Amino acid sequence: MSKKIRVGILFGGRSGEHDVSLLSAASVMKALDRAKYEIVPIGITRDGQWRVGSGAVQLLSQVLESGELVTPSVDPAGPKLLPLSPSTPARSSRPEVDVIFPVLHGTFGEDGTVQGLLELADLPYVGAGVLASAVGMDKDVMKRLFRDAGLPVVPWELVRRADWHEDPAAVRKRIEKKLRYPLFAKPVNLGSSVGISKVHNRRELPAAINLAAQYDRKILVEKGIDAREIECSVLGNDKPQASLPGEVVPINEFYDYEAKYIKEGSELIIPAPLTARQTRRVQEVAVRAFQAIDGAGMGRVDFLLDRKTGKVYLNEINTIPGFTSISMYPKLWEASGVPYSELLDRLLHLALERHKEKSRTRFTYSPGT
Repeated sequence: MSKKIRVGILFGGRSGEHDVSLLSAASVMKALDRAKYEIVPIGITRDGQWRVGSGAVQLLSQVLESGELVTPSVDPAGPKLLPLSPSTPARSSRPEVDVIFPVLHGTFGEDGTVQGLLELADLPYVGAGVLASAVGMDKDVMKRLFRDAGLPVVPWELVRRADWHEDPAAVRKRIEKKLRYPLFAKPVNLGSSVGISKVHNRRELPAAINLAAQYDRKILVEKGIDAREIECSVLGNDKPQASLPGEVVPINEFYDYEAKYIKEGSELIIPAPLTARQTRRVQEVAVRAFQAIDGAGMGRVDFLLDRKTGKVYLNEINTIPGFTSISMYPKLWEASGVPYSELLDRLLHLALERHKEKSRTRFTYSPGT
């Protein structure tokens, strides 16, 4: 390789998943091969301020131990994002960054907003584009696309925050007409199980909806089933591939935020103890789900496997899954023969490949040409 690829690692953000993003970014930065890549840390504070270089690294101090992360390869002065100033005038003819690796989770990062900014700047970036990111964040629209693609989803009902505040009795009546308890209530546009509650009976419904409504104007209420939680990683652009599936055995009643990030004891079983037929089914549906939203680069697809019937339900897709070295997405690929550092290489290659393909598209029109 004649020159190193300059990678902007974009993390933090105005989201309830800010801390998870820091963990993912620290892991990615430590694992990237410094012989191949120059790293430009780009952090976004909780209030939306952008920090580059050493200023960005300071945001990671709460999740890093001394000596875990070396000084960034490129440390431009000031809080600029675009363009990123080169470190010396002699290198000013080089692109400021060759590719962006977003590890932003949740609102204002995984929902198409940052992807739109990067499209406007004509910068290659890892992961799904604007449409797939937005759809992958909106659980209601996502489920509608899955349903229309003939994929199995659990019945649900959409609740708008304004309708709930105006007439909660009418909303509860509508929910109970369509669904039976137990239920799950969750914000439509958020991840990492933030704001999710299991509702065992009608007395618990108001508190669950009120909690979810703190995080979004749209709330998804869906049927609860006694299910095993299965996850599968997808990698690729136009020809995506699925990893071996894994199973999450949560320490709590379901895999909530506390079980994911705070309490110890949740178990990740890789590969998941499934029959060969179930494994093929999960992998097939994972790829079809990825394609249904026009995914690119990466995605972790989550399933519910009904303990009574053995039926596989598609739960959701995460277009920027957790990316620490012990997160499910990279661990599933490691079990499938793709180690963490190679996975990062592949994702960056896919980002550059997709940008090159998109560059073939004409954006001007002249009659007769």
